[in-house]
Amino acid sequence: MLNWDDPVAKFRAPASGGAEAAGAQVQRERHARAMLATEALAELERGQPRPSLQDKSEAVRAVIDQTAAAALAVHEDDGEHGITGLEQVEFGARRLAVDDKKMINCRADLNQLVPFKYKWAWQKYLDGCANHWMPQEINMNADISLWKDPDGLTADERTIIKRNLGFFSTADSLVANNLVLAVYRHITNPECRQYLLRQAFEEALHTHAYQYCIESLGLDEAEVFNMYREVPAVHNKAAWALQFTQSLGDPTFSTGTPEADQRLLRDLIAFYVVFEGIFFYVGFVQILSMGRRNKMTGVAEQFQYILRDESMHMNFGIDVINQIKVENPHLWTEAFQKQIIALIREAVELEVAYAHDTMARGVLGLNANMFEDYLGFIANRRCAQIGLPEQYPGASNPFPWMSEVIDLKKEKNFFETRVTEYQTGGALSWD
Repeated sequence: MLNWDDPVAKFRAPASGGAEAAGAQVQRERHARAMLATEALAELERGQPRPSLQDKSEAVRAVIDQTAAAALAVHEDDGEHGITGLEQVEFGARRLAVDDKKMINCRADLNQLVPFKYKWAWQKYLDGCANHWMPQEINMNADISLWKDPDGLTADERTIIKRNLGFFSTADSLVANNLVLAVYRHITNPECRQYLLRQAFEEALHTHAYQYCIESLGLDEAEVFNMYREVPAVHNKAAWALQFTQSLGDPTFSTGTPEADQRLLRDLIAFYVVFEGIFFYVGFVQILSMGRRNKMTGVAEQFQYILRDESMHMNFGIDVINQIKVENPHLWTEAFQKQIIALIREAVELEVAYAHDTMARGVLGLNANMFEDYLGFIANRRCAQIGLPEQYPGASNPFPWMSEVIDLKKEKNFFETRVTEYQTGGALSWD
């Protein structure tokens, strides 16, 4: 028979230990309540004599009512944070209206994709699908021959290739972990989540591309993949980013208070504006410069596809950040803006150090000092995109050709290499 004693009492810990212990207790109680209905049904099946259908229905209904009431109490205790999409389906609930949707702290059904509130997010998802590509589609034969030729590349050029494959091969894994283990559960909008799923796949695709380059060139995989642990300039960027994933991935963290919402906004800026919008650009310039000189053209083409994807990721993230600001203007305080500016300036210093590490001497017509100006230019653009004042007055772009590379409308000679604006067949227009 059913035991109607408090089913979660045994999971409760003494009320001590501060906020962290309280958060852990809430998690235990939620787990206990989720198990309650299943355990009750098992008791009914094992009971003798077998209860009638009416008795079973009434017992199950009582369990559901008790569980729902307990869950409601938990939500009331937890404040105004959003739902996850795994809540119990409410039969007979009113239909979803577009105004019910919010970027964070949404209480509306997250399992209904439509009606769209943020049509730009859905369009970005469609654009990402249309731009699908695979690493094996790119010919690496010329790169393999050049790499194996003792006189094909200088020692400095080889350092640039290995350092950047070392950084990017783990960087995109860090971004993917950030998406699936942290960001996804705090963004409470289904069309934005749809794009996040596409982005997560593309991050896996990029890691695949780096591995394909490493394997094709016959590099020491252990050396390359461990650079983020063994090379200070690579390690410092990875460690800087990881702290923000750990922040959002904290199982006791939830949004719903101004302090928590600012923490989410800060961490989104750290990944989309800094990690994908600043930390990637020294490497992109270096590798694409080699391709422009007809060296390592296969690796350069892989990076050009990746740059196209990452530009879309960054623009999506900036749109999400700005939408959160619109819906929650109280978060964008002067003190918070100063915190974000300090974060961006710290990131620029780390990327300048990476530029000096990867090219201690001038190579490919580039030098580390040029990157200091370029990173100031990039940082100014990122600040403007999220409504902050420029931090590097007079900074200019010494690599204007990068704007052409990012322009996805540019065409190539099809017989030299495939067109970078390639789209899947279903997305092409034959007019």
